[in-house]
Amino acid sequence: MGDVIDLHGQPAHLEDDHELIENLARYAEGLLSKEAVKKKHHFDAATWERLGKNDVIVERIEAEKLRRIRNGQAKREKSQVLVTKAPDVLSGIMLDASASPKHRIDSAKVLDTFAANGPENAPAADRFIIQINLGEDVLKFNKSIAIDPNDIDPNDTAPQDVVAAITAKKKDDDDGQGYF
Repeated sequence: MGDVIDLHGQPAHLEDDHELIENLARYAEGLLSKEAVKKKHHFDAATWERLGKNDVIVERIEAEKLRRIRNGQAKREKSQVLVTKAPDVLSGIMLDASASPKHRIDSAKVLDTFAANGPENAPAADRFIIQINLGEDVLKFNKSIAIDPNDIDPNDTAPQDVVAAITAKKKDDDDGQGYF
């Protein structure tokens, strides 16, 4: 069937090693280097050559590449690698005295958004936001969708000790009968 290689005393059929097939697909997509794959899987040059000649492995790599394209994984991983280069490009624009002032300011703004990591900068999908317009008064609630006891509503202006006291009083007054 396929090559059997003794890796640390454990024989493995390489065509059944999903992690290897996935890493070889990443290598084919330019996301991993040959050296990285060889090092991770402890391959010597002869084993690497045999991999390229194994038709079953090549077919599985092609199928994995197609799967990664169809489910968007290849695009996401390539984008993640490229986005990590963006701060260097933006800093080059920002620090270039001959660049347009507008471009320098825009690059500074984008770098600022890259640097932000507080709850107020969480994507909207990660937060539950309610805004109730009561004429002149507006009530805003901004909480994390995930359960997080330390989540702070950026719109909440009440001191936390007052909120804790009200919550404690409500628990003391609640006899299980409700408010009516």
